[in-house]
Amino acid sequence: MSIENDPYKEIRPYNDDEIPAALDRLINDDEFINAIIKYRFSEKSAWFKKLVSPILKFYLKLKWSKLKTVNDIQIEIENFMGSTLDKTANGITYTGLENLDPKQAYLFVSNHRDIAMDPALVNLGLFNNGHQTVRIAIGDNLLKMPCATEMMKLNKSFIVKRSAKGPREMMKTLGQLSGYIKHSLETNNSIWIAQREGRAKDGNDMTEPAILKMFHVEGRRQKIPFADYIKSLKIVPVSISYENDPLDVAKANELYQLETHGHYQKTEFEDIESIVKGIIGKKGRVNVSFGDVVTGNFETPDLLAQEIDRQIHDLYRLYPINLLAAGKKSDSITEETKATLAEKLRQLPEGAQEKLVAMYANPVEKKQ
Repeated sequence: MSIENDPYKEIRPYNDDEIPAALDRLINDDEFINAIIKYRFSEKSAWFKKLVSPILKFYLKLKWSKLKTVNDIQIEIENFMGSTLDKTANGITYTGLENLDPKQAYLFVSNHRDIAMDPALVNLGLFNNGHQTVRIAIGDNLLKMPCATEMMKLNKSFIVKRSAKGPREMMKTLGQLSGYIKHSLETNNSIWIAQREGRAKDGNDMTEPAILKMFHVEGRRQKIPFADYIKSLKIVPVSISYENDPLDVAKANELYQLETHGHYQKTEFEDIESIVKGIIGKKGRVNVSFGDVVTGNFETPDLLAQEIDRQIHDLYRLYPINLLAAGKKSDSITEETKATLAEKLRQLPEGAQEKLVAMYANPVEKKQ
């Protein structure tokens, strides 16, 4: 299929032949270079940052000159994520991968706590167990800067147009997205998509039936009943559990502001800052559990959502801080666990503290 006739060109990730030009655009994007300098040399003076800019561009051009294909990029990202997680996580465990066929493409429907780390952790597990990495669904709300779009499309991300307005535009967008997911699976490319729009900031991992209805838009076009079409997608629920959420205080404060004032105003680059903090923040222990392929006859999106939720809640790994927040008694709750939760609460106004406690307690209630 030529690029001119590609119905998914707007939303799909880059192909091999588009990688070098995309990397070149990124290196020459001053906004991208300045963002790296800002985070890497935040304490340095303005003259130093100006001096280091051309040096950084030259370094990246040299370092990235060997990256020619999508797979080259994936290996580079997996190496970076692996070394980063060595510093930020106290061990990562995986379950359920042994039940999946490395030659089969799956539609992974996952709970969602962290913008970048959720799909990165899934990819790390797949990559290290002989599976192909996934194509990642990402909302266009995160792509306010051109360099963000370049980075995401380089990393096998495809765009979910949440900003679409009006019934006709929305139906066109949903049809394109649904068709792309099916096309990816048929060409043996697995997909990662969150079970809901946006992160579950309150710890309530619940699937939005609207997302499952979107899956079937292409099925409706082909006049295939919902239950039959869903079986053809090979849906696998995925449950990701972090012992510590690096963004828990920020999330609790946002939920509190929404409840108290009816709105929460994000700063211009807050989503990007959340991505960075999620990557470099301490996570404690992490578990990623892959569920069973959904094979039942689920006639409606609501019934399918219940099955995905059941698996995600059953597979969720509880840590001592979850049990403490839920008021459970357990020998695993140490003085260190109590001190950790107390320190988090100290960073919040009184009204927001219950939001943070609920964030860690909700997975316990859902599992029960």
